Amino acid sequence: MLTLSPTSLQRVTQGILAAAGTPSPIAGAVARILVGSNLAGHDSHGVLRIPTYLQMIQDGALRPAEEPQMLRERSATALVDGRKGWGHYTAEWATTLAVRKARAAGSCTLVLRRCNHIGRLGEYAEQATAAGCVGMIVVGAGGRGRGGAAPLGGAERALGTNPYAFGVPVESGDPFIIDFATTVVAEGKLQVARSKGLDVPEGLILDSEGVPSTRTSAFYEGGSMLFMGGHKGYAMSLFASLAAGLNGLFQPENWSLDGVLIQVLDPAAFLSPAEYRRTVSAFLEGIKSVRPATGSREILYPGEPEARSRALRREHGIEVPETIWDQLCEGAASLGLALELREETPHGQSAALTGGDRGD
Repeated sequence: MLTLSPTSLQRVTQGILAAAGTPSPIAGAVARILVGSNLAGHDSHGVLRIPTYLQMIQDGALRPAEEPQMLRERSATALVDGRKGWGHYTAEWATTLAVRKARAAGSCTLVLRRCNHIGRLGEYAEQATAAGCVGMIVVGAGGRGRGGAAPLGGAERALGTNPYAFGVPVESGDPFIIDFATTVVAEGKLQVARSKGLDVPEGLILDSEGVPSTRTSAFYEGGSMLFMGGHKGYAMSLFASLAAGLNGLFQPENWSLDGVLIQVLDPAAFLSPAEYRRTVSAFLEGIKSVRPATGSREILYPGEPEARSRALRREHGIEVPETIWDQLCEGAASLGLALELREETPHGQSAALTGGDRGD
């Protein structure tokens, strides 16, 4: 296991993306979001994803220089085409737009099409709360042979992990952030386990015959993920897919849907924003004051674990499995670059790209 400084990891990530044809402003935004996921403790959505993204660029599925395009717009809604560009950049751009519209109209709902993987949804919920707004992000995908989950009672994959995220601003303390897949585990978590050579706990995946398994490899050999809460998670996954259908890209031959819905509410449309933040803060403090159960040290609300991880990893660095580091080195090499480890720093070992016109 390597421990890298967040600053150098973001710098080399941006360099790799730029070398793959991503304009500097977009590369910077995507690198910040990817490393931000690592900082928040969600390595499943961080730099681990870079090799997959590079392959998508090579295959033409991801067009790194594309900018989002407005297709249809009203005062409180918009339909945005990501044009197969970086999903992270498109989602951040769209959330900024949604906040601006919500401040004018009280609320805003945006639907995105062709924007690729957008990474950790909590990133955009946090973006909304930083603007003093309530945010919701839903990603839905489904269709014949798509995703990593079978419908409840089915034996073939047909649905994505179809995650949800919600964010609420807090007067004092960290924002309230929910970010979860409708499956018991996000597929990225399986990637992390596989990168470390680990099995997974019971109740997460089925093998290709629909039999419960703890072998991480079973999922990648044609298995599927289970839904959280059984029929409840399944229903939420279906709703996410139906919401995605608002983008107008239904493919009847494969009954396929794929899209993103972003909704932002401005508390000022209902009451004083400061009063709302105080209410949220007081309520959450009340929840945290409940007597802990035996064996529990304290009560946390969603968003606090990420904030603590962020502070810890900024100080002590981000751990990167050597298998992932090797893949990053291979990705850099495919672009004519070399990824090297440098001196130790107070925040972890530094890394740098060399080769071509990209030195320190």
